[in-house]
Amino acid sequence: MPAFTPDQELDLLFNPDLIPASVKAELPADLHIRPLARTDYHRGHIQILGVLTSAPDPGLAGYQATFDAQRNIVNTYYTLVIVNKANDQIVAVGCVFVERKFLRNLGKVGHIEDIAVSKDMQGKKLGLRVIQALTGISESLGCYKTILNCSDDNIPFYKKCGYEKKENEMAKYNTAPLSGPSRASTPKL
Repeated sequence: MPAFTPDQELDLLFNPDLIPASVKAELPADLHIRPLARTDYHRGHIQILGVLTSAPDPGLAGYQATFDAQRNIVNTYYTLVIVNKANDQIVAVGCVFVERKFLRNLGKVGHIEDIAVSKDMQGKKLGLRVIQALTGISESLGCYKTILNCSDDNIPFYKKCGYEKKENEMAKYNTAPLSGPSRASTPKL
């Protein structure tokens, strides 16, 4: 069984001090919340995302390229994980990304995405802790609101987290999306 890896030994996506101390204090002693690490491919990050939807394995090189791309867009992506200290594996994950706006006095909006908790760890308030941490990060960065999309089945959970139902979501899915690293090359218009 791998030993727990402390934050200072990891290449992290963002400064762990952004995670509210109040959320850290609410976690059981055998769990640790921190930013996503470049090596989290080996800690089951992709498998945890599979709880939500299809999450094909991008391979280590693809995973690290995406990690690097997100980190290079500074002050935008804040993916965090909860790690089981006993086996150094991820048991919960979530992300908030910050959109900079031209309206609201050049305001910012936090978008929460990809909240997932390992099936064997559900019911232990880890999803709540992830939402609290991401909301805290969004607010500490000065976002005037933090939003998320969810299924109707998950509305009661998000209401418990302090969110309210507002408006509707619309989606149009691309039937032939680009895949892999080629997405980074976008033509100038």
